[in-house]
Amino acid sequence: MLKFSFHLILFFVAVLLVNCTNKKSELVWETKLYQIGSQSSPRTADLNGDGVLDIVIGAAKGEYQHTEQGILAINGDTGEVLWQQEASDQVFGSATFNDITGDGVQDVLISGRSRNLKALDGTNGKVIWDYSYQFEHDSILQYARFNFYNSVLVPDQNQDGIRDLLVINGGNSKVMPNTEKNRFPGVLMVFDSKTGQILAADTMPDGKESYMSPVCFSQPGSDKKQIVFGTGGETISGNLYIADLADLMANDLSGAKVLASETGHGFIAPPVLADISGDGFYDIVAISHASTIVAIDGKLGERIWETNIPHTESSSSFAVGNFTGDQVPDFFTFVSMGVWPGSTTSIQIMLDGKNGHISYQDSLGCVTFSSPVAYDLNGDGIDEAILSYNNYPCDWDIEVDGLEIENLLVAINFNNGSISSIDGTKGFKNVFSTPWIGDLDGDGYLDIVYSQCYSPNSNILSFLGMNIKRISSNVSMNEPTVWGGYMGSNGDGVYKRTEGVNE
Repeated sequence: MLKFSFHLILFFVAVLLVNCTNKKSELVWETKLYQIGSQSSPRTADLNGDGVLDIVIGAAKGEYQHTEQGILAINGDTGEVLWQQEASDQVFGSATFNDITGDGVQDVLISGRSRNLKALDGTNGKVIWDYSYQFEHDSILQYARFNFYNSVLVPDQNQDGIRDLLVINGGNSKVMPNTEKNRFPGVLMVFDSKTGQILAADTMPDGKESYMSPVCFSQPGSDKKQIVFGTGGETISGNLYIADLADLMANDLSGAKVLASETGHGFIAPPVLADISGDGFYDIVAISHASTIVAIDGKLGERIWETNIPHTESSSSFAVGNFTGDQVPDFFTFVSMGVWPGSTTSIQIMLDGKNGHISYQDSLGCVTFSSPVAYDLNGDGIDEAILSYNNYPCDWDIEVDGLEIENLLVAINFNNGSISSIDGTKGFKNVFSTPWIGDLDGDGYLDIVYSQCYSPNSNILSFLGMNIKRISSNVSMNEPTVWGGYMGSNGDGVYKRTEGVNE
């Protein structure tokens, strides 16, 4: 196991990414927004037809507070707000794009707290449909009254020619930790993405709550769609399941297969799919809240390997990339020391996809719930991880004023263990939002988009203003990003660069 010292290697200078080009890395724009923050991760689509990808991100004030800026579309070229839409509570989901109006522009489906689930016209942000709870007497849908988490698209289920929406509702945020009282089963749902009609739904097979964004996929060569989903919470036991989409469409998840279980914790972070066994099939890699990482053979359904990071907890998903140089997909994520909600130091770990061994470990900053992204920044054939974290004394009493927070964006080079600074801002934090990386304007160079929340005092969970930044780098993009955002570049949790997978 390798461990590299933050204090010796991280230099606070401009971007230290080695690349043979005269192009400079620079901040293109910085959009300042007031009295709101974000737990959402940016996603991109060209909404105004100028050839530059625009950014959609959810936003919020405090819990259970209305805001006129619940969903924002930002001009990718200038940073100006293209449109905004109100929300009754925090919109922490990331945008799912689907042209449901047929005008050739991607429309926005996005989710959040207090049963927020909306479809918005991508050109102007106007509401196409909005989830309305009216199911008090329905045996299943009566429980679909809590939070909606990240959604994914599934094939057209009602023959209207438009892909439909898979999403889970669950999690009573008003319940205290370590109690089963007033916890209700999560509900996995399929919506007609054009109209918002519920096409199918069922509660979790074990009757547990759920916070996990589902993943839907087909194995190469198969038309059968499968769903991976999870149950349990920070202090509630849970399971990781796989089921056929056809079973959900029949409103019956009772036959779902348990892939893994955890006692005293559940499965919160979305799983990822990548071929690590080299047989041409996607394998399933997931992390429990108790920081147990399991790899399941996608063809045989058997455990490939299992790794646990003792005395830590995790709510963050993985970045998938070639971090060890052997072409087998590897996995990088955060775990936190301590017991939720008193989590402290953030631990970064990289696992070798062949065997689950920890090949890299470090401790940058304090508790983080965002996820990393990955790209080969220096052209050496090995991917770097890009991550956002918060630097402050992790054992500081956050109830005491005077806590100075600095948000940092860095890249980890797994080839030599060096850590390069990309950006840093004092008085700002980022607890939840995953950066986006890709070619925003088609110039052949990597862009970085990420958000930071203003944090002038000790309350790191406050929403008092935010910045959204676009950084244009000097990294020439020799290949598209594969893991360039939350749940991957396509937002579906599937890693498709693996040579062993035949699409």
